[in-house]
Amino acid sequence: MILWWIGNIILVFVVLPVVAVLMKSIVAPVDRIRATVDDILHDGVILTGELDNVPELLAVTDGAVKEISIGATRYVKRVGHLLAALGV
Repeated sequence: MILWWIGNIILVFVVLPVVAVLMKSIVAPVDRIRATVDDILHDGVILTGELDNVPELLAVTDGAVKEISIGATRYVKRVGHLLAALGV
């Protein structure tokens, strides 16, 4: 019975404080990670709001690409005619 009480005293005064210190060293980084993740989530929500007009911007870009491709095609054809006339 005395060994039982010695084991309980060791558990209370040695093992539990060591567990508490180890838990504190684990909880502190977890709290910092949680704060960082919350910041990332907040900024991600703001970024998502900025992406609402992307389809309209892509439509403008598609129109510009079509106009440029038409002009580039005409340019390449004329350069090809000039080079053919020069015999190159």
